[in-house]
Amino acid sequence: MAYHWQRTRVKICGLTRPGDAELAVALGADAIGLVFYAASPRAVDVEGARSILARVPPFVTVVGLFVNAAASEVAHTMSQVRIDVLQFHGDETPDFCAGFGRPYIKAVRMAPEVELDAEFSRFPDARALLLDAYQADARGGTGHAFDWHRAVVAPGRRVILAGGLTPANVGAALELARPYAVDVSSGVERAKGVKDPAKTAQFLTEVYDFDHRQRSR
Repeated sequence: MAYHWQRTRVKICGLTRPGDAELAVALGADAIGLVFYAASPRAVDVEGARSILARVPPFVTVVGLFVNAAASEVAHTMSQVRIDVLQFHGDETPDFCAGFGRPYIKAVRMAPEVELDAEFSRFPDARALLLDAYQADARGGTGHAFDWHRAVVAPGRRVILAGGLTPANVGAALELARPYAVDVSSGVERAKGVKDPAKTAQFLTEVYDFDHRQRSR
């Protein structure tokens, strides 16, 4: 009998404090995201990243997020900090993204003209596309959502759904888009870069409840 159910992965992004990372892992997050982009209110440097990662055990994926960084900056950060997967959130080319010998995710800001088929073709080596809301003056973490109907893709294509997800709406987003994973930052915060334990726990509970319902069908 064919088996089609797949557990939804969860990434908690924009971590700036070791305790928040420890909590996210304890609650069952599959991945944590560290933002190496100085313009972000959730940015961390190498020293800060190391202090966070001291609380992260094996089998939790560490994602390093960069926005239009120089290749030398990405390489230097990788040499100093454990980064399992790279996430490129700017205007990086496919060759740039694939040039570090590390799995990568390419973020796509869902402007009206974006066609996902074209983006998957453009970044064939990406392990997944992360779909975020489009804001002309921001590179993620805005708390805004986009039309989740646009995130529905053919089987076999991995989409990470981001942008405006909260404990209140992630269940509806999952029901509609059925992504491979979800990525949350501002939706579980009490201040920029400071995660709220209750919101984080509720977000993960909503994902687990959705998965349980799918598995039981």
